[in-house]
Amino acid sequence: MSMENCRNQKGMTLMELVVATAILAILASAVLPLSQGAVRRSRELELRRNLRILRSAIDDYKMDFDRAVEEKKIIPSLTETGYPKSLEVLVEGKDWKGLYPYKRKYLRRIPKDPFDEYGEGWGLRSYREDPESTIYGGEDVYDLYSQSIKTALDGTLYKDW
Repeated sequence: MSMENCRNQKGMTLMELVVATAILAILASAVLPLSQGAVRRSRELELRRNLRILRSAIDDYKMDFDRAVEEKKIIPSLTETGYPKSLEVLVEGKDWKGLYPYKRKYLRRIPKDPFDEYGEGWGLRSYREDPESTIYGGEDVYDLYSQSIKTALDGTLYKDW
């Protein structure tokens, strides 16, 4: 083969191949942190949504309790606060003795904490506990929180949401 034929052939040199690979590696390293941030942001949105769903169900349960007492459908004991005894009550439902013609259910299932890495579930607080308490007394479920010790993208702790 003559030298003229070698020069006319199309292709990439080794140097061009190395430069192209280096450029692709730089672009990939820039995109990776962005995708990790997007995954974390979506998990944060899921946590906010799940907390809102659960807290709304607890509030609905309390409103039904108050309404059933007001309409004299049930007679509460002195120690009853009107909040559910557990999160499972929100799924199983409650018969309000004629307030509804059926056993009212507040949730189809209990949403999971997306930041629960160890299977601890939600942290719970009862009505009589301090709002910042992390020790659950077990009387009722007044509030709940994530037990994750991680920091959110906005700098707050997930457990404080």
